[in-house]
Amino acid sequence: MASVVGLLIFAVILLWLVMSAPIGQRTVRRRIAAQADPARLWEALFPFGSQFDWNGAVTAVARTGQATGRMVTSHMGRDGRPIEREFIIEELVAGERFTLRYTDDTSLEQSFWDDHSMTVRIARGDKGTAIAEIAETDRYSGIAFLMFRFFLLRRTALKLRRWAETGEFKPGGAFEHPATQVALAAVSALVLWPIFGLNLQGAFLAVTLTVVVGMHELGHLVAFRIMGHQTARVIFLPLLGGIAIGGRPYDRHFEVGFAALMGAGFSAFPVAALTWVALGSDMPVVASGALAVVLMIMSLFNLGNLMPVWKFDGGQVLRQLFRTDRGMAAASFATLIIMTATGVAAGLPSQVLVICGVVIAVISLLTSKTGVAPKTALRPMTNNERIALGLAFAAVLAIHAIALAWSLHRLFNV
Repeated sequence: MASVVGLLIFAVILLWLVMSAPIGQRTVRRRIAAQADPARLWEALFPFGSQFDWNGAVTAVARTGQATGRMVTSHMGRDGRPIEREFIIEELVAGERFTLRYTDDTSLEQSFWDDHSMTVRIARGDKGTAIAEIAETDRYSGIAFLMFRFFLLRRTALKLRRWAETGEFKPGGAFEHPATQVALAAVSALVLWPIFGLNLQGAFLAVTLTVVVGMHELGHLVAFRIMGHQTARVIFLPLLGGIAIGGRPYDRHFEVGFAALMGAGFSAFPVAALTWVALGSDMPVVASGALAVVLMIMSLFNLGNLMPVWKFDGGQVLRQLFRTDRGMAAASFATLIIMTATGVAAGLPSQVLVICGVVIAVISLLTSKTGVAPKTALRPMTNNERIALGLAFAAVLAIHAIALAWSLHRLFNV
């Protein structure tokens, strides 16, 4: 019991640090030295420079005042049109430094940019080099977005140096390459192996959990494609799991709920098939045990994601189905009751169920209302969409709950 409590406490602290820890205002900084004229870097980094479209992130910039302008980005908004942002230039010293702040965004609420600024400094270095320092400041809740900004700025700086020296810009990066993601999945399995035990059984558990995570994220990716996203990708994070990223902002509440549910929903098909095989046929003891382990991992992982927690898939689905606080509270308690009943049916000790309930409540409170608000309200769901999504949520929840109850009974004779 002590090890279970310790693991749950560690999970809560880790999720809090990643999602919502108030780490305050932080500055991410990157400095490069390129064999180029400083004026070339200035024209690429200054919003009104002649080469500001060097990386394709911005397609057009127009002045709206002495120190203000409007840029058209290459990122698509939910309406299928390019996202535009208005900005103001401060602390300008031509050819040397400036600070940029966004004052309006056609996709996000202005609150997203309230604490954000980017400062650029250009100088001449030794031996014909140009020095560029880019510093991006913002206020962060959780380390996840801070880490994202760090790696994004690092990539931008490296590509800028290459472009300044060779005139060549190469889009994309090695991190998103399928081979890199497969390698990260392998690293994740190796990291999990000692946790499960450095033996053949531990290796089986580590590989199975890694495959389950990949299948879950693949479900999100399929949902994005079905919803009309032209691009979508999966980023594998060793030990932490994975992230599925769509190609544009969400447009309607049904899209949010469907994309969230399809993580567990995609896995529900093989889980249902394997459960049917397990319940309907006599298998050798070894095969039955291996199947029970696979079903336990798949159902536990997906039920965990379906928990009615603000940032989890289950919380996302319920927030789209029920738009009032009372409705969401009632649906959350109903979901918790179903999950608790699953634990009772599986024979889990009451202490474990109580601890899990407390953990769910704590995580929900820690991660509540930490999302990014869109500029305008999403399109509401129709009655047919609400019924379909609600029934699908109930079905996916039931499939994984039955699989978990059977697998625990098979493995532990509870």
